[in-house]
Amino acid sequence: MKRFFLVTVTIAVATFLSCTHASNEGNKKAAIIAFADTEHDFGTIEQNSVAEYAFVFRNTGKEPLVIDNVHTSCGCTVPEWTRDPVKKNRSGVIKIHYNTHVVTSFNKTITVYSNAANSPVTLTIKGTVVPKTEGKK
Repeated sequence: MKRFFLVTVTIAVATFLSCTHASNEGNKKAAIIAFADTEHDFGTIEQNSVAEYAFVFRNTGKEPLVIDNVHTSCGCTVPEWTRDPVKKNRSGVIKIHYNTHVVTSFNKTITVYSNAANSPVTLTIKGTVVPKTEGKK
């Protein structure tokens, strides 16, 4: 009986979420999130240096844009984002900080969830962390 109840609730929630997403796609008044760029290449950066980038976006829709969550593919990537609703034709920012303590090449994704018709949007950062050059301050 518990299993039947769990399956029924799961199906109901999935149906509700898919209908909500589908209704935003056809809503001409919905918010639309438009990024200036969706990928940033840090190139070669030294170990323990600061690696931050700000992805700028604009609400090109008619309704206020609310970012619900920003999910990164790894704990080494930390996001900060505009928390207030972004009105039509206004801009916001998603600032990404990458931890450069480990020497490695990286390619990380950041998924932005919002009330926009085109949600979710995937952003990418990449680069190569090299050992710090000796004698350099």
